Amino acid sequence: MNNLAPVILFVYNRLDETRSTIDALKSNFLAKESTLYIFSDATKKNTSDTNVLRVRKYIKTIDGFKNVVIIERDENFGLAKSIIEGVSEIIKKFGKVIVLEDDLVTSKNFLCYMNQSLVAYKDREDIFSISGYTGALPSLKKYNSSTYLSYRPSSWGWATWVDQWKNIDWDIKDYDKFIENREETKKFNRGGVDMTRMLKHYKEGKNRSWAIRWAYAMYRENKLCIYPSISKIQNIGFGKNATHCVGINIYKTTLDLTSLCDFEFSQEKEPNTQLVKEFKYQYSYTNKLIKKSLNFFVSNR
Repeated sequence: MNNLAPVILFVYNRLDETRSTIDALKSNFLAKESTLYIFSDATKKNTSDTNVLRVRKYIKTIDGFKNVVIIERDENFGLAKSIIEGVSEIIKKFGKVIVLEDDLVTSKNFLCYMNQSLVAYKDREDIFSISGYTGALPSLKKYNSSTYLSYRPSSWGWATWVDQWKNIDWDIKDYDKFIENREETKKFNRGGVDMTRMLKHYKEGKNRSWAIRWAYAMYRENKLCIYPSISKIQNIGFGKNATHCVGINIYKTTLDLTSLCDFEFSQEKEPNTQLVKEFKYQYSYTNKLIKKSLNFFVSNR
């Protein structure tokens, strides 16, 4: 496949997770034809962080790609600034990007799926981004397409185009008007009941999420995200050292273990009603409570 999108990886101080992410990515069918950009954030402390230095030493040994370009930050950007500025820098040069963080294990056909999706949907102005992750939604077991539509983008392995990225309002200038409109907040929550709450928490300084602002930009522009019917991503970043995903991974899914590199892309204009219900349930408080309870009982047997 010609004209492959550059792959961007953001790393910080988790060596084991970074190794797992790279090992899986190197096993991708298109790895040797892809250029990998690695953004390494600096420590939050004034002194050197041993874990950051270990990661930086490791990434200098990475091979198995067409090119590996390393950008080491001299100061701590934090995840949000790292992603916003890093993606903006690379996407201006190439017009499209595939983005990963240091806790995402990919299937071997992840790069095939992402690159083909970027081509298949590049002329669809209503498609905001491509997700590599999907939850194990019941209806997907019999779904007859490689992709489906959702009202919520995913930051766990994703891709987009410069025209969908360059005009995002990261300051959410219309927030005050939005939060006072119950119809608008309800509509935003079509992607999950946590959406408006997370945006509100960002404005209150309770989180520093770039992803909820990204999701709001998609909603504000009345656009959609493409998801795979079989996940190309497994998140391994849940735990005490995780930046945002602390605790038990209730979003564990079934990773695509096939060698399929040709996909049937849905051209539906609206999300499937049943999948919307199942997708929204995945992020519901009921589902989270049930899964956490089951995990607690299993781990304490």
